[in-house]
Amino acid sequence: MQVELGLDTFGDTTLGPDGRLQHHEVVLREVVEQGVLADQVGIHFLGVGEHHRADFSVSAPEIVLAAIAARTERIRLGSAVTVLSSDDPVRVFQRFSTLNAISGGRAEVILGRGSFTESFPLFGYALEDYEQLFEEKLDLFARLVREEEVTWSGETRAPLDRARVYPSLGDGMQVWVGVGGSPESVIRVVRQDLQMMLAIIGGDPRRFKPYVDLYHRAVAQVGGVVRPIGVHSPGHVAETDEAAAEQLWPHYKAMFDRIGAERGWPPVTADRFMGEITQGSLYVGSPETVARKIAATVTALGVTRFDMKYSTGPMPHVHLMESIRLYGEKVIPMVKDMVAEARVAAQ
Repeated sequence: MQVELGLDTFGDTTLGPDGRLQHHEVVLREVVEQGVLADQVGIHFLGVGEHHRADFSVSAPEIVLAAIAARTERIRLGSAVTVLSSDDPVRVFQRFSTLNAISGGRAEVILGRGSFTESFPLFGYALEDYEQLFEEKLDLFARLVREEEVTWSGETRAPLDRARVYPSLGDGMQVWVGVGGSPESVIRVVRQDLQMMLAIIGGDPRRFKPYVDLYHRAVAQVGGVVRPIGVHSPGHVAETDEAAAEQLWPHYKAMFDRIGAERGWPPVTADRFMGEITQGSLYVGSPETVARKIAATVTALGVTRFDMKYSTGPMPHVHLMESIRLYGEKVIPMVKDMVAEARVAAQ
């Protein structure tokens, strides 16, 4: 399979021309413009994440994606991620099947438990039910995607008896599950026969190879079909390595220090930042530098999809747009050539 290259954003609240944080309504319009540009420069996929806090503008990704769908033609559109644990699987299915219809079959969904917990009290769910909520709701969602009539029962919501949910999907839809790096999460993906998206946000990406191997062993054991595997990691592209690091650093630090203060992490240092660029999972630099790093990850892990989270912290819209342009026009062609060459050399 050919490698596919996508982008993800959480709609991070950005700085305006006056250096102040912009209102969410401005940022949301910027995200739509970013999606339009991504389509124009040939990017395969755009994922929009769901959050419920001040530093991210998107709480209803399907609406943002529908706005992008109305102005684009080719790019596939999905969530990154949909926090299924604190939502209703039937309503999630309906929203994405609607997006799929509006976009002409271009919708995907990436389901996850979410690394933030604000949605749980907001929608009346208990954090102590964290695991059970996701397990049951993922099972129901998988059935909704595959079955015209669904009969299901569990403890986290009312049962369904031969229920039909509309609009139907027609030719189906790609469903991914975000995996942060636990064997249990990998086995869950195999059990539900869905696609695995590895969220690699720090450290050497090669440390996730055992999870890819586990996925293949588990699929073989159950006699299943090998589905596409993807990687999600943060990054930023500029004309030179120095410009990319200089543009990203203050916004990267602002975001990680803010989240770190909530979670008890120490402030991020410039050395750690540069270490993630040179040896970790931060894809920052010129188009050739970023392309080489993506190609190395794709080849080492044996995946067929790479989504770069291009928005990190309050970086201004102008830098995000330039990063998207360079990613589509320069990075993607180079990655495809590099991966093809590596696969030929390995034969």
